[in-house]
Amino acid sequence: MEIIRLRYPFDSQSLVQASRSKVMAVGHFDGVHLGHQDVISRAVRRAAETGRLAAVMTFHPHPKEVLGHGRQYESALTPMEEKLKLFASIGVDLAYVVHFDETLASLSPEQFVQELLRELRVDEAVVGFDFTFGSRGAGTPETLRELGGRELSVTVIPPLVDQGIKVSSTRIREALLAGDVSAAKRLLGRPYRISGTVTQGEGRGRTIGFPTANIAEDANYMLPKLGVYAVTALLENGSVRPAVMNLGVKPTFHELPGEAKLEVHLFDYSGDLYGQKLAVDFQSFLRPERKFSGVQELVSQIKQDAEEAKSLLAGLHGSGPQYGR
Repeated sequence: MEIIRLRYPFDSQSLVQASRSKVMAVGHFDGVHLGHQDVISRAVRRAAETGRLAAVMTFHPHPKEVLGHGRQYESALTPMEEKLKLFASIGVDLAYVVHFDETLASLSPEQFVQELLRELRVDEAVVGFDFTFGSRGAGTPETLRELGGRELSVTVIPPLVDQGIKVSSTRIREALLAGDVSAAKRLLGRPYRISGTVTQGEGRGRTIGFPTANIAEDANYMLPKLGVYAVTALLENGSVRPAVMNLGVKPTFHELPGEAKLEVHLFDYSGDLYGQKLAVDFQSFLRPERKFSGVQELVSQIKQDAEEAKSLLAGLHGSGPQYGR
């Protein structure tokens, strides 16, 4: 998949690929959840049927972050590089990453169609039912159809419903904040994943018999509820290991809460992971983080957590999609 990063207004060099007609899925696609996958997959199928390029247009940073709709959008369900890997796994040929700023946000719906979509030689656009575009989100899928006329056909994908409620990024964020990683997994179509690099920690885990890999995240991920999780760990060499992870501030050892840390204990593993890439897929929430009376009580609880995680993970086959590995 080719990746082209653009900033409006586009220059001629940025438009080299515009000479070929394309079917384009347009949206931010925060999380690339099952609903988003429906939109993108339709664009890929239509491109194959018509002999065009299958393209995606996404935006960075999050439009809601730029427009001041909440600090929660400063963190990502799927950071851009992970999002691009997911696009490629669906079959996209060409991904446009458009820088979102006040200038782009101020475009009228008419300008958006003429100066973005038509300029990039989009002959068919595929969007979700709730897609909005242009200044103050004035454009809707129906507006897009009207403005496209005969030059731009538009396919609108209806909402995907789970348990009577539409699948949405907001719903996934709420599930993660509640620690309901099983619901997040169901809505995403894969486990929620955080990737990073293993760094030197305090070394306390090794002294109590549970050595951990401390992960420094690669990007500003949205962190689920603090607590202990059963996870599967994807190592740099491609192997997948069952593990238990603490996401928290370690209140037993620190009086004042600090920045939340990800500490992963891999079962039956003794290798050196320092400096290596490591991804964790959240499979199940075990318990909230809490302060213990001392090390002995903590170790006893960790043993229980480990046994529960092993039992839960024994029923899993694989760890979900192996994108980016």
